[in-house]
Amino acid sequence: MILEDSTSLVDIHSHLVPGVDDGARHVPGVLDAVERMAVLGIRRMITTPHIDASLTLMPERLEKRLDEVTKAWEKARDAIHTQFPEVEYRRGHEVLVDMPEPDLADPRIRLAGTSFVLLEWPRLQVPPGTPRVVRHICDEGYRPIIAHPERYAGMVHKRELLHQWKEAGARLQVNYGSLVGRYGSEAQAVAWRIIGLGLADYLASDFHGQSRLKIYQKEAWSEIEQRDGHEALDLLCRVNPSRVLEDLEPLPVPAVSAPSLLLQRFRGIMARRERSAERET
Repeated sequence: MILEDSTSLVDIHSHLVPGVDDGARHVPGVLDAVERMAVLGIRRMITTPHIDASLTLMPERLEKRLDEVTKAWEKARDAIHTQFPEVEYRRGHEVLVDMPEPDLADPRIRLAGTSFVLLEWPRLQVPPGTPRVVRHICDEGYRPIIAHPERYAGMVHKRELLHQWKEAGARLQVNYGSLVGRYGSEAQAVAWRIIGLGLADYLASDFHGQSRLKIYQKEAWSEIEQRDGHEALDLLCRVNPSRVLEDLEPLPVPAVSAPSLLLQRFRGIMARRERSAERET
């Protein structure tokens, strides 16, 4: 293990509520995913099934969705407690911001009931006016975390937008897999830009719980550690995610230099081959 206290790792983005979104399909799948994460040292996790922001303005439909997720989460929680009593399994949501002013008052929507809320933009596209949306959410008293900012279309050409999100009050969560080419070369380049500029606040798995999928934690750790990024790893994987559970602001993360473009391209080729192998199994 790279981190000295690797058993205190926290993951704030995954899809491990059975049967409610495109993540784990059933409780046995959740248990398999939790075991794989626990082996990597992740003993505290906030799982984040998808929910549309527009539902927050439709009380009856929102309650139906939250009740569906709660019942499935409770079944998984009880099974996890029995099989993995050392694992802390909390819930929130990944909120798809399909309208600019969601109502985030229900604590079940937010990460472990804290003031933090995990956001994503629709269809991996960045609509206009997103800094204004971030600012509005902050003004309402919540702390937005933008999920996988590196994955949105065209972000390789939108460096200034990263700074605008941060200035508006957002925190940034990078996926492990992005750093090693899991989502393609552009996402990889942007992920390393975020890390290299010291703009990242958290690393997370975004793990969807299926056995054919990888978590990519070890691979991402190795890349950062090779660049003298031990302090950054500790903050991104343990300290700052732990502070979410305590409803505390993340601490600043030092910049980590990016690998060469040639190495990034090689890693991207290898990741594409792995994705092809995953689809064939």
